[in-house]
Amino acid sequence: MKRLSGHSVGVQQGEELLFSDYQNGGEMWTGTGPRERRTPVIFDTGFTDPPTVQIAISLWDLDRNTNLRADIQAENISEAGFEIVFRTWADTRIARIRATWMAIGSLAYSDDWELY
Repeated sequence: MKRLSGHSVGVQQGEELLFSDYQNGGEMWTGTGPRERRTPVIFDTGFTDPPTVQIAISLWDLDRNTNLRADIQAENISEAGFEIVFRTWADTRIARIRATWMAIGSLAYSDDWELY
């Protein structure tokens, strides 16, 4: 469990279009086998420690003739940002994916002390 102090908790959220491969014949739409797409996210305001990040798919557009196989995660989480990682495999054909995210973590507080 991550314990946060009440006066310095920050929440940031956003939405990212991860890809739209049907428009240009990209690998998520035309490929087979393991495929991965990474999308970097930079926080507007940095956290003091790596935050907890929650990701959800907010739009999916896929081929109805193949099985849906998808994995979405936040990786490389730091005080400054993280990467949204979307993976699929086998014959799955995905036209586009949009993800929403929310980061919750500690922020610097004006009364925090910095010792030098």
